[in-house]
Amino acid sequence: MDINRRFALTAAGLLAALAIAACSKQEPAAPAAASAPPPPPAAARVLVVGTDAAYTPFESQNEKGDVVGFDIDVVKAAAAKAGIEVKFVNTPWEGIFNSLDQGDRDLLVSAITITDERRQTMDFSQPYFDARQLIAVKADSPVVKFEDIKSLKIGVQNGTTGDEVVGKLLGKSSTAIKRFESTPLALKELEAGGVQAVVADNGVVVHYLANNATGGFKTVSDAGFPVEHYGIAVKKGNAELLAKINKGLDEVKADGTYAKIYASYFGAESK
Repeated sequence: MDINRRFALTAAGLLAALAIAACSKQEPAAPAAASAPPPPPAAARVLVVGTDAAYTPFESQNEKGDVVGFDIDVVKAAAAKAGIEVKFVNTPWEGIFNSLDQGDRDLLVSAITITDERRQTMDFSQPYFDARQLIAVKADSPVVKFEDIKSLKIGVQNGTTGDEVVGKLLGKSSTAIKRFESTPLALKELEAGGVQAVVADNGVVVHYLANNATGGFKTVSDAGFPVEHYGIAVKKGNAELLAKINKGLDEVKADGTYAKIYASYFGAESK
């Protein structure tokens, strides 16, 4: 073999060895991609509470337009205990139950009396307030019981329990019944002489008289008026939300929060 050929073979072998070495060399591992942070938890939905803010002291609007009142304070406290966030939207009484059924409102609190008829289309929390109808008349009125107002012109708030009981006494279409958008308006009409009696929930009447001492009113109770219970309404079948509301109410009653709220509007709660 001539020297040039030997050199060529040697060179070829050396190049092949270098190529094999190059192929067997490990490339540095690419750095692992940083793991993406987990997405933040979705913000809890704010529940919309419908209330007809024309029923002082249970719900009304202050000079800033905020909805305030006994019902509002109770729901805020119960919601805080239940870990839910709420906002209040003034909702006319005439459409308030439809707003719940259609899903525009998640809850209703508006001095709503729990009745068997209403239970057919919505669910209620445990009662949070006991109410009874009360008759307001002028101080010199001879009225001493419900039957005595049968010959009088009577003011009621449209669609309330007072409207119902007076309608049963006089007949729903009686011209002696004068219906108003709110109980305070009916009581102002009593003061002006446009009606001779007003029948409404005790909480509203007592609060109005306490803040209008010059009106010259007195109140008359009647043993025939049944005790009514106010409840917080939720859409029919919403058991999860109902359980949360009831839990919150249990806790505010147990720790004294409810008693403080009650006293701030009506004085010490009777036992």
